Amino acid sequence: MQVTETLSQGLKREFKVVLPATDLAARLEGQLAEMRAKARINGFRPGKVPVAHLKRLYGRSIMADVVQEAVNEAHRKIIEDNALRLALDPKIDFAGDKDEMEKAFEAQADFAFTVAVEVLPKIEIGGFDDIEIERLVADVSDVEIDEVLDRLAEQNRVYAEKEGEAAIAEKGDKVTLDFVGKIDGTPFENGSGEGVEIVLGSGSFIPGFEEQLEGLKLGEGRTIAVTFPENYSTAKLAGQPATFDVTLKGVAAPGEVKIDDDLAKAFGLEDLAKLKDSIRSNIERDYDAASRRKWKRGLLDALDKKYAFELPEGLVAQEFETVWRKVEAEQKGSGRSYEDEGTTEEAARADYFKIAERRVRLGLLLAEIGEQAGVKVSDDEVSQALVARARSFPGQEKIVWDYYQKNPQALAEIRAPLFEEKVVDHVMALVKVTDQKVSKEDLLKMTDEDESEAQDEAGQA
Repeated sequence: MQVTETLSQGLKREFKVVLPATDLAARLEGQLAEMRAKARINGFRPGKVPVAHLKRLYGRSIMADVVQEAVNEAHRKIIEDNALRLALDPKIDFAGDKDEMEKAFEAQADFAFTVAVEVLPKIEIGGFDDIEIERLVADVSDVEIDEVLDRLAEQNRVYAEKEGEAAIAEKGDKVTLDFVGKIDGTPFENGSGEGVEIVLGSGSFIPGFEEQLEGLKLGEGRTIAVTFPENYSTAKLAGQPATFDVTLKGVAAPGEVKIDDDLAKAFGLEDLAKLKDSIRSNIERDYDAASRRKWKRGLLDALDKKYAFELPEGLVAQEFETVWRKVEAEQKGSGRSYEDEGTTEEAARADYFKIAERRVRLGLLLAEIGEQAGVKVSDDEVSQALVARARSFPGQEKIVWDYYQKNPQALAEIRAPLFEEKVVDHVMALVKVTDQKVSKEDLLKMTDEDESEAQDEAGQA
């Protein structure tokens, strides 16, 4: 086998591979000889089948195996001899026309093909003490804990069914409705419901809807007119006037709300003090997660600015396709157009291409930092993350577990974010960090970037 490098430009490499006809013939004859010793064909004694007969029967399929093995051997030789770290799988281009290929498969001509690869860039990792990160922190106040207690108590409020003359909907009551929503007199998609419960005054429905239910009697119907908010999540309904034909199927008056040990026991805790401790811990965990999202983005921004190196075009293209498919799916689901977003498809593609480049750059950088630092993700850590993933699909846990266990690539998608978080923590321990006390509002304020990263984390969880 002859392997010749024909291109070395940036991260791109190309090699021409030639397998002489004599080598093809020798490999074919070797395969046929092995087959002859094992072949069982009617009319011939075991081990006595003529090689020429075997070649007529199986020569083509054996040569296909020979060619595939030659391609695999060329891959290994190219990678090992040149100490290459590939960004993606090699691309194979078989040289020659149809007649030349036929002759090669008959071992009457050399078999030639080219192997094109992209290699990973060499990244020089320096120190990180020149990076300064501000970490936002917020304290949990007693007022916040009391607000959560109020919500929990409200959620566990007991309602008593109203009957007879008293069965009239009032603010604070829990009502059960059947309704049909219409625009211009025509029912719209997902605008109907049966047995829907609403607490009047909770603001959980379209503005103006709940107020118009007040005074409605049990079993009575009414047509309610509302207007969808301009920022409504479904674009085709946003700002649209609509009517709802509603029927009151049930009404219940609110009971007294109590915040005591019994409330705590309803959540499986010993007493009110334990419930407060649990609430504080949950809020602190949420604050820590919000803080991490912000300082992690700051750290990644600093790394992105600090390091510049050539990116494998194939990896960027692959990442862009992943990002763009998600953008198109979200746009289709929301019904919004590029014009609605104040941009054009061309401009949007350019923006998301830059995002793809950033992701590839940071991914390669974190991988290199992690490798040099000896960062490892244990099998136990992967198993714990997989258990958490499986539990997010109630009733299908075993199916999810088996899928990942049988698909190494899918399992690698579980391991990758664990590795990234460990590398981020490693780097964070090496940079200059300053804690900045802020209000909970400032800490929890979500920028577009924060929302995007939160969605990515949700997709990985």
